[in-house]
Amino acid sequence: MRRSLRFALVAASLVAGTAFASPTNPQNGVEYVTLAAPQPVQTVGKKVEVIEFFAYHCPACYALEAPLNEWAKKNADKVNFRRIHLPFQGANDPEAHLFLTLEAMGKEAELHPKILNAVHVQRVRLMKDDQIIDWVTKNGGVDKAKFMETWNSFGVVTKLRRLPQTGATYQVSGTPTLIVDGKYQTSPGQVAEKLKINDRNQIVQAHLQVLDALVAKAAATK
Repeated sequence: MRRSLRFALVAASLVAGTAFASPTNPQNGVEYVTLAAPQPVQTVGKKVEVIEFFAYHCPACYALEAPLNEWAKKNADKVNFRRIHLPFQGANDPEAHLFLTLEAMGKEAELHPKILNAVHVQRVRLMKDDQIIDWVTKNGGVDKAKFMETWNSFGVVTKLRRLPQTGATYQVSGTPTLIVDGKYQTSPGQVAEKLKINDRNQIVQAHLQVLDALVAKAAATK
């Protein structure tokens, strides 16, 4: 009797573990976490804000880029997608400085894929100010004087100084990390760990399923 009870308890725990690890029905503390302090969003109406914290040099961000872009386009009617560059080198992070400068110039969307290709395919190092300025002005079709004016502008420098605090506010320590509706944080790494999967394509697809579920959860409260 005791042996049967023990086996029943083990089986029940396995079933419960499987139920909790589900990308289509993610659980708080498993496939995602709820931020201790919800953050204001930049959307109005029914759209749900989704932020990707990324870094140009991050291989996992590059692997996620195409599927995430496709997902964002498919859900454009209900999702407002934007990026924030996590400043790994602190308040003077050159890559984050580049991102903010191009964003201010209205060039970020145009040059984003080109920068990722340069870093991850061509193996161009863009980790220092001089490397970035040289590459952008030679390969980005950007006027150097205009770029430097924006690079050194008060608005861009102020945003750059605030980025470390922004990352801390969203409890982000690595990339890629996704924030849904200023409330829910998830990442491909977290989903892979909980679902015990190693295949990159499976990880990405599972993570997008988690995003779908979190967007639906957030939309239901609007």
